[in-house]
Amino acid sequence: MIDPTHTRRRFLEGAALLALTGALPAGCAVAPRTGAQASLNNVLVLVELNGGNDGLNTVVPFADPLYAKLRPTLALAPDSLVKLDARTALHPGLAPLMTAWNGGELAIVQGVGYDKPNLSHFRSIEIWETASESEQILPEGWLARVLVQQPGAARRPAEGAVFGRPSIGPLMGANARAVLMDSVQNFASKASKVDAPPASPKNSALAHIVRTQGEIARAGDILAARLQGPQPAIKTTFPRNGLGGQLSNAARLIATGADVPVIKVSLGSFDTHTYERNTHDRLMAELGGAMAAFRLAMVETGNWQRVTVMTYSEFGRRPAENSAQGTDHGTAAPHFVLGPGVRGGFHGAAPSLADLSDSNLKHHIDFRDIYASTLRQWWNIDPRQALQRNGVELRLFV
Repeated sequence: MIDPTHTRRRFLEGAALLALTGALPAGCAVAPRTGAQASLNNVLVLVELNGGNDGLNTVVPFADPLYAKLRPTLALAPDSLVKLDARTALHPGLAPLMTAWNGGELAIVQGVGYDKPNLSHFRSIEIWETASESEQILPEGWLARVLVQQPGAARRPAEGAVFGRPSIGPLMGANARAVLMDSVQNFASKASKVDAPPASPKNSALAHIVRTQGEIARAGDILAARLQGPQPAIKTTFPRNGLGGQLSNAARLIATGADVPVIKVSLGSFDTHTYERNTHDRLMAELGGAMAAFRLAMVETGNWQRVTVMTYSEFGRRPAENSAQGTDHGTAAPHFVLGPGVRGGFHGAAPSLADLSDSNLKHHIDFRDIYASTLRQWWNIDPRQALQRNGVELRLFV
């Protein structure tokens, strides 16, 4: 007879890092898989900019006089910026990305948002991660919907791995699995110690725990085997900060050759309502340094050709600074797509600072069009099954 208390304790102690994407709240366990799943060699690395990144101080329209007028204390000095052309520049903290920009590997998608924007953190990130309409509730993440439909279930330990903030977001779904890790080595060590009981209890709650243990043991065994096998040593030095550590672990997971098509990392908080400058400067430097190091590590290990990195955030900030030298929740913002398969340069038009809607920037590109372009052009997957809409695909990839 299986002791439920013992089984649950072993589950929590041995593999608290494997996330359930269905019956329990995100971050608790792992949903059972059913049906065919993708076998995708290309990897998508999602970088969540949690809290709503200030797009105007990320990709800066320094030549527009309205920029300085709207931001008397927050406007960045033109001579401090990393110029991209005669009108637009990057925040100086993003200077490490210029190698990728000059090499045609960095796409900047401008004016990204959606119709009827919601300025609630919780609801807007849900919209981005489920790819829903503003007033539509969808139960699954946009990647979960499509990955569980692809072939390759027998070879995949999980659809995705999550480092940092324990939110599986786009990987949430009843039939999809996401692995939460602090590091690849720690996960493999802990998960491989969890035994999968041979019996299937009649009690539904206990049966779920037993199934979860089996999935944990399987994922841990696969990752442990990968780690014990030959793999390139990564000599690239990553920044000693949160995102640097997460992307260092992501690089090591990719280097193992594990069949995990999505990796999600996060950086925050970008919710800069008060005294934004120092916080945003620090976050930009962390983002630029970590992404540049990740690119170098992937080149070093010979994996760069199969990797694309994409940023996303629940919304941007208002163009005008507030009375507390910060910025409030806004709408449209730029996002980065980085990789050797990317068509580098600007995509879409920057929102006009002279043509606002309720004091907010107007978006020109629906975020789901970025998703559609990535699914079709990076993975050769019909995006309609994931996005449930007909959108406009951008020429994001070569």
